Order: sequence, then C-alpha cells, then structure tokens
Amino acid sequence: MDKNIQEKIIQSANLKKSDIVLEIGPGRGELTSLLLERVKKVIAVEIDSSLCAILRDKFSAYKNFELINQDILKCNIADIFLHLRGATHCSSEVNTVRNKKLKVIANLPYYISTPIITHLFEHREVIKDICLTLQKELASRLTTGPGSKEYGSISCFIQFYSDAQILFPIKNTSFWPPPKVDSCFLKLKILSKPTVRVSDEQLFFKLIRTAFNQRRKSLKNSLDLLIPEPLLKDCLKSARLKPNLRAEDLSLADFARLANCVNQYRR
Repeated sequence: MDKNIQEKIIQSANLKKSDIVLEIGPGRGELTSLLLERVKKVIAVEIDSSLCAILRDKFSAYKNFELINQDILKCNIADIFLHLRGATHCSSEVNTVRNKKLKVIANLPYYISTPIITHLFEHREVIKDICLTLQKELASRLTTGPGSKEYGSISCFIQFYSDAQILFPIKNTSFWPPPKVDSCFLKLKILSKPTVRVSDEQLFFKLIRTAFNQRRKSLKNSLDLLIPEPLLKDCLKSARLKPNLRAEDLSLADFARLANCVNQYRR
C-alpha cells in the first residue's frame, strides 16, 4: 500500500498512545510498524503461517506486539481482550473492561468483508470503533440510506449499531499489484445504544431481511408470509406506512415502528 495512504489511515483512525489495536490481516507488517510506534498494544491476527514467521522476526523486539496465527472468523475477540486485561475467560466479565475497548484496523478483501464485519459486531461489547480499508462498492452499501438501490439489510444492520462514515477514497493504484476496483477508508463507531429503540431485535432484523429479500415487491406483498395479512394491514396503518412502499423506501425508524407494532399486536 502507498506510504502516503498508510499515514493517512493512521491519522484518520485518531489513535492515542493508550489505545489497544486489533489489526486483522497485517500481511508483512507495513501498517503494523506505524501502529506499534503510536499505541499501547497491537494484537495482530494473521491466518497465513508463512506471513506469521515474517512478522515474528520483524517485530521480535517490540514488547507491545502480540501475534495470533488464526482465522479471525474463528477468534473469540472478547476472550482475547479479557485475557489481555488479565481477566478469566468468562463472558460475564466483559463489563469489567468497558472503560477500555479495542480499536480495530483492517484491510479486508472483498470476498470475506461482510462475514468479518458481522463477526466483529458480534463482539461489539469490547470494541470502540472499526476502521476498514475495503472495496468502495461495499462501503457505499454500508453507509447509504433509504431511496438508494445500494440500501439493504446489511445497511440497516450496520447503522443500527454504529455511526458509519466513509473518511476518504483510495485509488486502486495505491496498491501493488493494483486491484480492478477502487477502495475507501471507512470508520464504524460502535454506539453505546442502538440508533432506534425496538422491543424485539430478532423480530426487527427478521422483518428487515424478509422485506429486502423481495425488494421489488411492496411491503404488503413481501411481508405477507411473515405476517398474516389482517395483522400486516393494521400494523402498517399503526406505523404510518403506506402498503405500496418497498423496503428501500423505509428508514431504520420506519422499520422500528413497524416491528414494534407487530410485536405489540402479537402479545
């Protein structure tokens, strides 16, 4: 990656000397070198054993460097953090370290970006923010709002739990070898509480996924298998939503009102 882009990433991540950074896929450690000089601790997770050998040799003198040779999707991030803080591997103790959370930095390949982001959000209780270099198209999907063709269930999921912002674009020529597409640097700041209030998160996300699975259909047709027609009609009216609207027309607040109405009528 271009050195100027690396420096821009470091600056945009707003790092502090007291920060603990989880770096996913450090590769040969180019960005890692910059991180180690600026933060308290870098925990690097790398799946490639040959790259791990290079990283161990390169950073053997750094006491604030820890390397984990594992697939990030198989890592229990909360356990890693608790171990670092000297706590036992017990999920109930996560609350004891809330005053100090991880900052995640990663350059994610497109084919596995969404699973990794979802995995990170499953451990959001120990994460402060997530800074990602990823394909421009996906970043747009994560940050866009109602009315856009890119808007979907993943947009809603990310924006429910975080403040998502594209900080700057990255041209494909900034990498070697250059990929076919441009990238950007995205920051996901984990919120202390979700963007909207819902009475049943499982129902909320099920409703969103169902609506977007048939996004060309109106709500009255896309949700009829999930919600009986008479109930759906009443709930749409209570939520102040027209039956002919489509999923891409609804904001998070709209989906929340609808889900809360459905949950209330079901009781």
